[in-house]
Amino acid sequence: MLEQPTMSTVGASRPAAGGWYAIPAPALLQQPDRYDRRELLPFRVRVASGEEDLRRVAHLRYDAYARHLPPALMHGLLQVDPLDREPGVAVLMAESKVDGELLGTLRIQTNRDRPLLLQQSYELPPEMAQARCAEVTRLAVAQHAESRLVKTVLLKAAFYWCEAQGVRYVLVTARAPLDRQYARLMFRDVDPEKGFVPLAHVFGLPHRVMVCDIARARMDGAGHPLYDFWFNTDHPDIDLTSRGALG
Repeated sequence: MLEQPTMSTVGASRPAAGGWYAIPAPALLQQPDRYDRRELLPFRVRVASGEEDLRRVAHLRYDAYARHLPPALMHGLLQVDPLDREPGVAVLMAESKVDGELLGTLRIQTNRDRPLLLQQSYELPPEMAQARCAEVTRLAVAQHAESRLVKTVLLKAAFYWCEAQGVRYVLVTARAPLDRQYARLMFRDVDPEKGFVPLAHVFGLPHRVMVCDIARARMDGAGHPLYDFWFNTDHPDIDLTSRGALG
């Protein structure tokens, strides 16, 4: 029987850390032959396709960022970001099954066609700069009872998208105190000595640059509270086939 998870059951079986579920790092570049269990979600995750999707994404980003950024930095966020349309980029959307409401979104950019945005302000070590990398940005979630689950599933979807595209290193940038949340997600500083670095693509604000190594994920994630959720549970409501972002 398919199980419909709820916030209470997910929270009970998978302890939260600092308000976010602590998610294992991305996995080796192969899908499991089978999953131990299957879960249905109260929303679907897919890749954005078309201008209407991107307009909806822009509005959710604006609403989410307006909760914690000064108005002076919000200019232009209601417009579709041109990067969302570029090759090597996927914008993920989580939509309610009940009414189609957009509950969350994030963007994944690979370095296949152009350097990552963070490379405008930050020099990656040669082993990363010469490998297939991806940067996860523009994570935004609506104020909703299921927002924590939406974040968790969006990040799982991003992980599997990167894995399918042969990405080795997944990078994020984070301000304090949000950086501690990514540390719980098994991201580590690219260069601990640099600390917080002003980054042009995130409003010039100081951010930590953090990385997760996909090739080590299954080993590093062994025994993690969400290992089964991440690697051993099939979520058929995650559909990453709707747009060939790298095609």
